[in-house]
Amino acid sequence: MAASSEQRFTVPFGRGEVRFALPPGLTGRLVTGHAVPPLSDPPAATRAALAEPLSTPPLSELARGKRRVCIAVTDATRACPDHLLVPPMLAELRRAGVPDRAITLLVAVGTHRASTEAEKREKLGAAIVNRFRVVDHDAAAHDLVPVMDGPGGIPFRLNRVAIEADLLLSTGLVEPHQYAGYSGGGKTVAIGCADEATIAYTHGPAMLDQPGTRLARLADNPFQAAVRRVAAAARLAFVGNAVLDEAGRLVAVAYGAPEAVQDHLAERAGPLFTVPIPAQADVAVAGVGYPKDANLYQASRAASYLHFAPTPVVRRGGAIVVPAACPEGAGEGIGEQRFFEAMQDPGGPAAIIERARRDGIQPGAQRAYVMAQVLQHARIIIAGIEQPAIAEAVGFLPAPDIEAALRLAASIVGSPAKAVVVPHALLTLPIVADSAAAG
Repeated sequence: MAASSEQRFTVPFGRGEVRFALPPGLTGRLVTGHAVPPLSDPPAATRAALAEPLSTPPLSELARGKRRVCIAVTDATRACPDHLLVPPMLAELRRAGVPDRAITLLVAVGTHRASTEAEKREKLGAAIVNRFRVVDHDAAAHDLVPVMDGPGGIPFRLNRVAIEADLLLSTGLVEPHQYAGYSGGGKTVAIGCADEATIAYTHGPAMLDQPGTRLARLADNPFQAAVRRVAAAARLAFVGNAVLDEAGRLVAVAYGAPEAVQDHLAERAGPLFTVPIPAQADVAVAGVGYPKDANLYQASRAASYLHFAPTPVVRRGGAIVVPAACPEGAGEGIGEQRFFEAMQDPGGPAAIIERARRDGIQPGAQRAYVMAQVLQHARIIIAGIEQPAIAEAVGFLPAPDIEAALRLAASIVGSPAKAVVVPHALLTLPIVADSAAAG
């Protein structure tokens, strides 16, 4: 970390970046994760990790004699390096005698939109897409398969391709997650391949309001516990998970049993991404970057991650600036559209929260419930958004660029004021040291 009133900062913006200086009266502190050397040969590292799986026999042994294999992979909203994780898994399946026609790659889109052909090719590589069957999950499909009973006896259902497979595998990225503590493990299957009832239960106010449902926490986390129960009921046998640094480089990889892999990599990720700061800031710049800044639903996570840190990073009455063009607007999937609709409640944030707790919420609308809580605490400014009316409709403040956003933030909080710049707000978790003085 460094503090300077003249320093120029750089944050991601789409596939590129934007540089800026703070306006007069605003002094800044850069908050980044701890640097570690990336793995020098990622393909070799994945092969080596696959050769020594955690808490499970080798994949080739698990796959022997199997006639239907499903690999659930992440969708375009996740930066997971499936192009690195999947090829060695396919090679192991081939060595075990599993024919190509027996393998299906299932894109775990949850309630997001289906992935495009171009996105599949970018995520997996053209050779895999050309050679294997690749399909998208549909949370509203009529042929989803019950795997266990949820609250009130409502069954939780998952994708038929996954459940009817003789062997179910998945990929994932282990990084801080607002609800699950850390992503990875069974989440790609339990959430990304689930029906709306499963997603509604895990993402509802009753779950999100529990004190254990927190960033960077796996133990005693009810959301994570639910994910693990669903993944076990689905017979998820084997996963490949990765940890990336803030530059998107591979720093750790593991294969094996879902919980063992997630626990192992979370231990590696925690020290990388938790960073102490002395006190709350008046203003935060929350960087996002591709692919999360494709739409407002995903980009808004940057603000909520900073708010739902152990202590909110920005004081009450402060401002959070999120640089994001959001070329897809609020988002094109049904979950994103539910978020957009719920955020437009004429009663504002208080009404959004009250209605969600009273009536429950549909999958996707949980992001409105979360962002309403952030808006009760601080203003949110979206810098560089292509459709300003979209930001205004949900109670955010649009700004044409980051310089204008920072001037607006300074006018909100007054001068002098202190800012933190978090280039990768979905990875870096600032921990406020002086939590007793938090507002």
